[in-house]
Amino acid sequence: MTPVHFAFSSTFVLGLAGLAFHRTHLLSALLCLEAMMLSLFLALSVWSLQLESTNSSAAPMLLLAFSACEASAGLALLVATARTHGSDRLQSLNLLQC
Repeated sequence: MTPVHFAFSSTFVLGLAGLAFHRTHLLSALLCLEAMMLSLFLALSVWSLQLESTNSSAAPMLLLAFSACEASAGLALLVATARTHGSDRLQSLNLLQC
């Protein structure tokens, strides 16, 4: 495994571990998801540069667009949760209550 592949893999795994183990606030979960998406974007960009083909050059931009949409939806949920519940703590949310 090259150092570049190790860096991207470890960045993704650290984001996944942060999402799995530190789920106290919604903002920290959103930041971990964003770190995972950013590592996937960088890995896909390097991969398309290594292939040197024009067929896979649009994939990183598509992933970046989806990541921006995911971030905006997550921030909208964060604002809505903070307004209705008073905080962004995940343990104060009850999924059974409307």
